[in-house]
Amino acid sequence: MKLRCLLYFILLIWSRTIYSQTVSISKTAEKINIDGDLSDWKTPFLGPFVIHNSGEKANQNTFVSLSWNDENLYIAYRSNDSKIIGTNQKKDSGIFNTDDLVEIFIDPDGDGQNYIEIGVNAFSTNYDMLLKCISADCGGWKTSMAFDILEMEAKSKITSEGFCAEIKIPFSSLEKIENGNFKKPESGTKWRGNAFRIDYGQTTEYLALQSYKSGKFGFHQPQEFATFEFVE
Repeated sequence: MKLRCLLYFILLIWSRTIYSQTVSISKTAEKINIDGDLSDWKTPFLGPFVIHNSGEKANQNTFVSLSWNDENLYIAYRSNDSKIIGTNQKKDSGIFNTDDLVEIFIDPDGDGQNYIEIGVNAFSTNYDMLLKCISADCGGWKTSMAFDILEMEAKSKITSEGFCAEIKIPFSSLEKIENGNFKKPESGTKWRGNAFRIDYGQTTEYLALQSYKSGKFGFHQPQEFATFEFVE
């Protein structure tokens, strides 16, 4: 009986660790240049990404790192890619339909009613989009490519192993979103969100830092977003 209880306790702790949905974002005093070169990046990387609705291993690895200071949120991606698919296009093109890219979804107030989506491909083409719920259960969304995060920066760099990308998101711009309840974070502030990648290879894969437990297809499941916690 004692052995059974011990095994149950170990299994419980293990399951809570496996399904932990909290991602720490460390504060940095380092100057971060948004150029796609990650040689000066100090914050540890998380990953690898997995298939978003099953948690299964991806064919090609993706890692992400997040940090912040009093003015900006910074995200860096390192993606293995043996065959990069994509081109240099104008800003706010629908590259999520055609190109290998990395994405970040952010819902600071965590209400699932509106959130931002940012994506960038290997050629620094990027978009920023605002999504608003238009149905009672958020089964439908209104998207706006007219939305712009002022002074946002996104740059990529192709490497021998694939491509890297960096994104800078000014907090001041997010505060201006109507009914978004976006406030500049402090230590201990928690947002909802997730980091993603679409890999158009021989088999198209939709990848996430944190997989969704529901098993449903699609990135747009705000009720399953992870928790991003800002820490000193």
